[in-house]
Amino acid sequence: MIGAEELRECCGIVGVSLSGGNSSLPIYYGLYALQHRGQESAGIAVCENGEINVLRGMGLVYEVFDERKLELLRGNNGIGHVRYSTTGASRIENAQPLVLDFRGGSIAIAHNGNLVNTQELRRELEREGRVFHTDSDSEVIAQLLVKELMRHDLLTAIKELMLRLRGSYSFVMLVNDALVAVRDPLGFRPLCIGEFNNGYVVASETAAIDVLGGRFLQDVPPGEVVIFKDGELLERHRLYKASNTAHCVFEYIYFARADSVLDGRLVYDVRLKIGKRLAEEHPAEADIVTPVPDSGVTFAIGYARHSNIPYMEGFIKNRYVGRTFIMPEQRMRDVAVRLKLNVVRRNVEDKRVIVVDDSIVRGTTSRKIANYIRRGGAREVHFRVGSPPIIAPCYMGIDMSTREELIAANHDVDEICRLIEADTLGYLSLEGLVAAIGLPARSLCLGCLTGRYPIEIPGEVCILRQLTLSQF
Repeated sequence: MIGAEELRECCGIVGVSLSGGNSSLPIYYGLYALQHRGQESAGIAVCENGEINVLRGMGLVYEVFDERKLELLRGNNGIGHVRYSTTGASRIENAQPLVLDFRGGSIAIAHNGNLVNTQELRRELEREGRVFHTDSDSEVIAQLLVKELMRHDLLTAIKELMLRLRGSYSFVMLVNDALVAVRDPLGFRPLCIGEFNNGYVVASETAAIDVLGGRFLQDVPPGEVVIFKDGELLERHRLYKASNTAHCVFEYIYFARADSVLDGRLVYDVRLKIGKRLAEEHPAEADIVTPVPDSGVTFAIGYARHSNIPYMEGFIKNRYVGRTFIMPEQRMRDVAVRLKLNVVRRNVEDKRVIVVDDSIVRGTTSRKIANYIRRGGAREVHFRVGSPPIIAPCYMGIDMSTREELIAANHDVDEICRLIEADTLGYLSLEGLVAAIGLPARSLCLGCLTGRYPIEIPGEVCILRQLTLSQF
């Protein structure tokens, strides 16, 4: 994705349980479908005869695995992970799944999300003598679970674990030969269940189920634990519930694939509605509507349909530029961007152009895009954004951690318009975004857009959500 100035979210996860056969190949395909959620590392862990085997590597899914490697990963039950680091450095030690051995066996974990009390929990475990091999919060979760498994059965151990974790987490685990899926009580990160062939798949998005030819069953409800083994769904328990959910609003705006279904809503339809609402709120006299590919495409289609202004591609994205491409000289940095995104001069020349993107984070990429299209001959450049201004950091797993790096935290809309060198600038309103998603505002995490968070974070304003224990 080019839009959102390369916003990154931490991970995608897949778990597969089969009644027979090798789970590693469907996990591989599931991870391929979730590659957009993380491009730094990939890994698969499977269990065979009570032994967990794992293969991890830096790079994209196809770079880490091949047919020979997948053939070595045999087992009915397995999990997979693609990662972009938000907690923990980008190195092989932090690649997942993580595997830990303990007196009762072994566990492997693949985690999507971000804890806000990682350091507190880590210090506690270190005081007890536990040794960490990574600097990720995922190992904190794994170490805490092992601690609880030494004292309790699986379900009670997970219940005690969830009581200690504060932040966003959806994870899949192998606990010996059982596949376990867990979603946090506020449901920050997506997690869904599908059925296919001779078993089940659990994944961050329904796109991973679709690519396997599976049938989507339902989202994992917030606070629920689901246990599978050898192609059977054995148990599911709603351990905790909150007065509201806190689904990440940026899953709808940017992160999820447009063909995925989140909480009963096709993401493509939500983005069309966002584009329509954006056209209602910020019309412009123009000749064409063009997206910033790929993330602005559906917004731009919705905008063009509602405004009756022709949709036309003003940029072409080069899909063959490697993620590791490096320009050797500082003065050539713009060449690297143009290699990824080039203006179709004939489409924009002497035109009044509406450029639609999903968000503006730092403003640097937006300025380059406005300048490129103006250099392509556009008479006017009107920037339209499918999200409200991002004014506060995300603590739940999106790579925007300080207010200093957020242009909207330090400038008003008119100032941002001048800084990105557009003729006009229009952001979608918060009310318009919530209406397009079709969920109550209290059901969404809007912290980065409002500065008000659904969990307690030191130094930030908190909207308290009380957790209540559900019997099982």
